[in-house]
Amino acid sequence: MTVRKSIVFNGDLGSGKSTVSVEIAKRLGMRRVSVGDLYRQMAQERQMTALQLNLHAELDQAVDGYVDQLQRDIAASGESLVMDSRLAWHFFTDALKVHMITEPGEAARRVLLRPSGPAESYTSLEEAKAKLRERSESERSRFIVRYGVDKARLRNYDLICDSTRATAAEVIAHIIDAYEGRLGADVLDQAPPLLLLDPARVFPTEDIATLRGLWDSQFVGEVAEAGDEALEPLRIGYTGEYYFVVDGHRRLSAALQNGFHLVPAQLVAEVDEPVVGGVSAVDYFAAQVRPSTIHDWEAAHGITLPLPEHALLGGDAVLAGEPGAGA
Repeated sequence: MTVRKSIVFNGDLGSGKSTVSVEIAKRLGMRRVSVGDLYRQMAQERQMTALQLNLHAELDQAVDGYVDQLQRDIAASGESLVMDSRLAWHFFTDALKVHMITEPGEAARRVLLRPSGPAESYTSLEEAKAKLRERSESERSRFIVRYGVDKARLRNYDLICDSTRATAAEVIAHIIDAYEGRLGADVLDQAPPLLLLDPARVFPTEDIATLRGLWDSQFVGEVAEAGDEALEPLRIGYTGEYYFVVDGHRRLSAALQNGFHLVPAQLVAEVDEPVVGGVSAVDYFAAQVRPSTIHDWEAAHGITLPLPEHALLGGDAVLAGEPGAGA
């Protein structure tokens, strides 16, 4: 098993990185360093918002240069610590690299509830969503140009954790279990990243009528008794926006029936990587995920999934169970 000394956090704005990293540092007795706090302080000193500082940093390399050198020095020191930074994964080699995600609307709601300050304030949910998206894209563009790395690629990380519905306590417990080797050790050692996904945000790729054993009460009960960490990892594809099942619909269904907030999974392919037969993740998703597939899965499990653009534009316009279905 790979021994990792530090834990470094990156992820979506509003995903709970600060809350989680603070508590994990306390529990593991490690020092915590927050680059986000440093950037907010720099923004305040320059009488800028966080977004304005990001845009300014695209033109002024000195802003990133100071912070980058600080992270290089910390990484080289060999100290075991918890680092909350959007680029620490690029500088640390012996750390568990955690990328936290959350649904954009939930992220906006969270940041809107924070006490506002001169570096970060929003007047509405829509403004928060738009500004968070703009900040994230500004960072992504800057990192690609300046460092040649894309923060949106999941394979940069060891562990992806979705905090949309999971409580902070659940997220913290799962990350510590992964760090200490009790969760997903085989995936982390042999084929990272390990994904800890919200089952209510994962798309099916098969029609529910063709799937066998979804309502096997014995299996669902065994999953409930063992808990989410004992579930065999699903095999998952990622389009760059949506997560979908390649293999594991029965396990995903059992997780939903048991009300789990997180399920373990292994990444099969992302974006342009092939899922099967040379078909990319994006193309596989577009071919397999139809409106009727989504609708029937939602109805069976009491969840709501967003309708992807390809499904809105495609020919499968009549949803199962609606007038005209089966005509």
